[in-house]
Amino acid sequence: MSSATLQINVIPKRMLTKTEAAHHCGRSVRRFEVEYNFPPVKFANGDLRYDVHDLDAWLDSLKAGGADHDADAILEKLK
Repeated sequence: MSSATLQINVIPKRMLTKTEAAHHCGRSVRRFEVEYNFPPVKFANGDLRYDVHDLDAWLDSLKAGGADHDADAILEKLK
């Protein structure tokens, strides 16, 4: 019996659409809209995208007890 090797290279995206961001966080789009309180990045052509780093930081804050709901953390996100 013969065998073959398959190499697949996946390049992860950093900037996600709202649907992709919700999926990344394991939430429905509706729940994501309610729970995630930070604005997306607006590109010059008007596209709105969510940064994976910001999403991961938000998820980490939920695990740590919701530190991102602190006013200073919210202001830092808006910079």
